[in-house]
Amino acid sequence: MAATFAGAPAMLWIKTFHVLFVMSWMAGIFYLPRIFVHYSEGRAAGEDVRRLVTMSAKLYGFMTIMAILSIVFGTWLWHDSLMFTGLRWLQAKLVLVAGIAAYHLVCRHYVLRMKAGGDFPAGKALRWFNEVPLVMLVPILYLVIAKPF
Repeated sequence: MAATFAGAPAMLWIKTFHVLFVMSWMAGIFYLPRIFVHYSEGRAAGEDVRRLVTMSAKLYGFMTIMAILSIVFGTWLWHDSLMFTGLRWLQAKLVLVAGIAAYHLVCRHYVLRMKAGGDFPAGKALRWFNEVPLVMLVPILYLVIAKPF
């Protein structure tokens, strides 16, 4: 008999927490670059952008915790599914997740650059930068839902 937690199989709870943490991570991944845009444009306009530096650092810390928890619960799910065959969709998903993790680290670079007051990309470039995780997330969702191969 499978382990249960509050009447549901434990793996459903693990999947629930994985989805929750992924959603929280992605919220940060989508919002942080918007802070970068406001910082860049505000700085160019001579505005006080100190609060944006603080916001970006705090948001980055939060989304890093969510990323770690996403990966931990995702790894737990992956480990549990090793007995199944036909998981090429999962391998493709993991490549895209690695891309989002790399994007996360690039965001860290920008947060540190903000803190140091260094050169920063223009707002238009950052608006394009903001679209990168969406380009990776859409195929991830398709792979998870359709499991095409």
